[in-house]
Amino acid sequence: MLEKLRVIFTIPELRKKVLITLILLGVYRIGYHITLPVVDQNAIASNAADSGTLGGLIQRVSVFSASNLQQATIFGLGIMPYISASIIFQILGSFVPSIQSLKKEGQAGMKKINDYTRYLTVVLCVLQSAVYVFAYLDNSNLIADAFNVGTEDQKSLSFGWSITSIMIMTCGATFLMWLGEQIDEYGIGNGISLLIMAGILAAMPAALTDLFQNSEFTLKGLGGDVGVETMILLACVFVAVVVGVVFITIGQRRIPTQSAKHVRGRRVFGGTRQYLPLRVNQGGVMPIIFASSLLMIPGILFSFLEQLVAADGTMGTILSGLSLAFQPGSGFMYNMMYIGMIYFFCYFWTAITFNPKEMADNLKEYGSFIQGYRPGKRTADYLEKVMVRITYVGAAFLSVVAIVPTLVASWLNVDMQLASFYGGTGLLIGVSVAFDLVQKIDSHLVMTSHKGLLES
Repeated sequence: MLEKLRVIFTIPELRKKVLITLILLGVYRIGYHITLPVVDQNAIASNAADSGTLGGLIQRVSVFSASNLQQATIFGLGIMPYISASIIFQILGSFVPSIQSLKKEGQAGMKKINDYTRYLTVVLCVLQSAVYVFAYLDNSNLIADAFNVGTEDQKSLSFGWSITSIMIMTCGATFLMWLGEQIDEYGIGNGISLLIMAGILAAMPAALTDLFQNSEFTLKGLGGDVGVETMILLACVFVAVVVGVVFITIGQRRIPTQSAKHVRGRRVFGGTRQYLPLRVNQGGVMPIIFASSLLMIPGILFSFLEQLVAADGTMGTILSGLSLAFQPGSGFMYNMMYIGMIYFFCYFWTAITFNPKEMADNLKEYGSFIQGYRPGKRTADYLEKVMVRITYVGAAFLSVVAIVPTLVASWLNVDMQLASFYGGTGLLIGVSVAFDLVQKIDSHLVMTSHKGLLES
């Protein structure tokens, strides 16, 4: 492996792409820690710790958006606005005729869609940063203690700095979008995905350090909080989950196809057998993102209503129970709702991204067919039936991966920040991006007559 890594830096073009990618990721990590001016970071940290469900939502959003919402930084929004804009246009492309026509125009149409996505990203940046500043941050903490002004002047100055913070966070998120596009063009790998993976991996050393600091290397029954047997079990669980994620991420259902034979003079062309690969996990990480985000909303709503109702009243007791039921990992009911929503969004996202009729038409256009099924509607119906079956398996896998962190945190008594690396969005994104990066590096190595990273 060390020899293969050395070969990567001996190829000038590949070395240039890797170095540019590392430099741009370094710029992202520097901006990740640059805080907004006149903002009390200690007050924000305590607010995040005491905000209950809202703090959990912010922490969960930060995982898959390469953001730092628990500290007010210039890159606080991360690339979540761009991801949201991309998802919106991807969904609209399924049923809006004008966007569908743009997609059929090829590269020119996709360029227009990308421009519209950037415009929508800026709008979402302004809205999300305004909600973050005015709803989550305490405006009184936006003014440094050095400003010795009156109450009215303080309110006016606070509002001015709030607008300044909104503009800074909007510019920071827009810059991250540009940074990801520069990695796509001049670096290697998918820029947006690499930014997300960089944020996820950067949080791992702190979580491991916290685990070792709070553990005693003794048997659990002899006074140790996290004993040796727990550490060994955590390592085994991590390896098993990663192997399962890798297996399902690259898992495919290969449908054999055959091209029609064409006779030209005395020579026969075509008639070859090929495979149509259908991914088992067609939805990727999106169903978990949607399900976890939407399940946080009822908890926030019930917590807000609980504060408005008397705590000792019957309605207050009911609202308190409902708020507790929608806390992540609160119990059997929450996990069942989580799994149900993952199944729903798996089929929903597959219906948006997978078009069996279009795929059947493409097979017919290129002169290929599936044996035993006529080209056209019969082929489309068969592809849809197969996709429904394998999506059920993919949804089951996502459900297991999604609840593994909760089980690890509750059964092995470890912090949820560390347990989140054992499943959920973080692990899926990390594995998917790593495979995509390795494949792109392999393509450069093969073009220069070298073996790929995964070849023996």
